[in-house]
Amino acid sequence: MELIFVYNAKSDRLNAILDFAHKIVSPSTYACDLCKLTHGNFGEHESWKAFMKTSDIPLTFFHIDEFETHYSEAFTYPIVLKKEHDKLSTFLDAKAIVRINTTEDLITTVKSILQQAKYI
Repeated sequence: MELIFVYNAKSDRLNAILDFAHKIVSPSTYACDLCKLTHGNFGEHESWKAFMKTSDIPLTFFHIDEFETHYSEAFTYPIVLKKEHDKLSTFLDAKAIVRINTTEDLITTVKSILQQAKYI
């Protein structure tokens, strides 16, 4: 089993610059709630880095364009998907992600779902 995190952002340099500016100028209207939870203005949150290092579950991260290059399915982004036996299913959808307020809450939510499903 693997978790795939897909940010509601594109991977090219221009979009990265625009996203950076948007997060500073108008953070409340920034389109990627997952980005807000995992990254600050200057990189990944330390608690998120620690979670990724200690996770027993493989974690993969994509921007929209990268994800859609690898997979034919399209989703509402951001999204966290569960990949099991080459099959994708929703782990956390955009509506669930928007209700999560902090990086620590995201980590707790992910761990809780994994524990309930007996993956950890």
